[in-house]
Amino acid sequence: QVQLVESGGGLVQPGGSLRLSCAASGSIRSIYAMSWYRQAPGKQRELVAGITSGGSANYAASVKGQFTISGDTAKNTVYLQMNRLKPEDTAVYYCNADVRDNMWYVRMDYWGQGTQVTVSS
Repeated sequence: QVQLVESGGGLVQPGGSLRLSCAASGSIRSIYAMSWYRQAPGKQRELVAGITSGGSANYAASVKGQFTISGDTAKNTVYLQMNRLKPEDTAVYYCNADVRDNMWYVRMDYWGQGTQVTVSS
């Protein structure tokens, strides 16, 4: 079993910054990629940013230049640095990992429980 634990969400004023973390643990053989998604009230979940095990990153157009994704492969952890936050960035942010487990060698997606980010004055 693989677990993803997110941290770092909270309430921040417009223009402020937050850094989200997501640590993967459990029976992990390989992590191919980790990503951040978000879901605002009444909206569909959307991809924010992703990073491969090789370090290649991609971003949604709406956050490019504002958010930065990075990873620490030794710690099986991915980070999302969010700068110049706007009220429209308010959402629950979910971590996703593309993982092959070490027990059954099955490759599948895992999700964290989500962390709330609220941007408001």
